[in-house]
Amino acid sequence: MISHAQQPAQGLLSAAISPAWPGGRAVNRSHRADTGRNNDIHLQADLVLVLHAAFIAFVVAGGLLVLHFHRLAWLHLPCAAWGILVELFGWTCPLTPLENRLRHRDAGLDYETGFIEHYLAPLIYPAGLTEDIQYLLALFVLLVNAGIYTIFWKRRRSAAA
Repeated sequence: MISHAQQPAQGLLSAAISPAWPGGRAVNRSHRADTGRNNDIHLQADLVLVLHAAFIAFVVAGGLLVLHFHRLAWLHLPCAAWGILVELFGWTCPLTPLENRLRHRDAGLDYETGFIEHYLAPLIYPAGLTEDIQYLLALFVLLVNAGIYTIFWKRRRSAAA
């Protein structure tokens, strides 16, 4: 949930090592003795990316869980507000620099990006993300959650009556 200018379209791993492959990804052919350590770092970066994707999904659609688990609203509302503010003001989610640091430390690996980075990163950091698109995303999150919470409050009112 950051602007395109803040995150390269190729991803940090691709920009950090060379030579680049035709798909924009890169492979470092140097062999390192501590590949086990790098695999751990790679796993950590992938876990942060999965957490980031799960948080975004919770921000957008977590209100659906609130319809069944009412107390979850206390967690969802601040998360949804954070997601909207990040999009409106172009802030950087704290998970982004954490993932970037891990990917930077992981740049000596002998293989291309993994499955998780290959498929999730473009969803979280889409190429061509403009300020106008971020405003539309914020509006989308606001409208989806306003609709869900309207249903939630109507159900609570009718149950109390």
